[in-house]
Amino acid sequence: MQLPDDDSESRTRLGARVAAVFKSVYRYALSLRTRFLGLPLAAKCIIALFVLINVGLISLIIYVTPAGLAQILYDTAQRIKDAPFGWLGIVGFMIVTSFPPLIGYSTTVSVCGFAYGIKGFLIAAPATVLGSAIVFLTLRYVFQSRMRKFASSNAKWKALEDVIRAKGLPLIILIRVSPLPPWVYSNALFASIETVSLWQFVIATICLLPKIFLTVFVGSRIAELADGKHREKMDPLSKVLNGVSIGVGVLLGITAGWVVYRLTQKEFRALEASTIEEEREAAEALVEAEEATPLIRRFSSDTV
Repeated sequence: MQLPDDDSESRTRLGARVAAVFKSVYRYALSLRTRFLGLPLAAKCIIALFVLINVGLISLIIYVTPAGLAQILYDTAQRIKDAPFGWLGIVGFMIVTSFPPLIGYSTTVSVCGFAYGIKGFLIAAPATVLGSAIVFLTLRYVFQSRMRKFASSNAKWKALEDVIRAKGLPLIILIRVSPLPPWVYSNALFASIETVSLWQFVIATICLLPKIFLTVFVGSRIAELADGKHREKMDPLSKVLNGVSIGVGVLLGITAGWVVYRLTQKEFRALEASTIEEEREAAEALVEAEEATPLIRRFSSDTV
């Protein structure tokens, strides 16, 4: 007689959890809407363009089919490889897409693997370090006065600066290899924090290279399956091994990102010198780096 009661109680708990999840999603959607409406016109246009590009890409995949799109990407990568200075074009594009709010950096790293295989890492690695350093120096010195004004008036940013000043290079490395904030905003984030020096930033970026290698590796494996002619020559075992290696590579990247992000949050909480409020504000500043970075926040409204 006890089993039906237990089953009913379990269903009630499950229903409550599902309702809580939907409520959280609804609140987050409202928060995003409020943030979007508060943005300047230029920022709204950029977001709208980003959404249109993604919708266009999804439509293209549906129209061309995944196999056809993979073949197009493979053929394009091979043309880049055969071009006399194709590698230089990749380096240039990686540098440009390291500036916020541009997109395409991670895709370009994958193209290195698509076009050059594992050797593409020899292109992606120096381009990553060089591009991020150029962004760091450009934003740091072009927007220096803007940065100081913002940092002095924003409690979250000041808390983040205090935490990084206290922890130093180890925390800088953790934040750099963490999936949040994304690459371009991570570049702007560190350029915005005066306590972070160029040499610390470069060392932290070098620590990111294993992740770059993993992205190049996954790209090289996908290239093996993308070409129709090459795929037809592969035996079933080779196809399975390629698929497994791609899955393992992606899983490793996701797992490593999650672990590093958790460690980063743990470092914020473990800082004895800070108050609970400072820790919370520093963590929030890190998560909200896309919209809070003083070098890009409301830049368009100031320049119009």
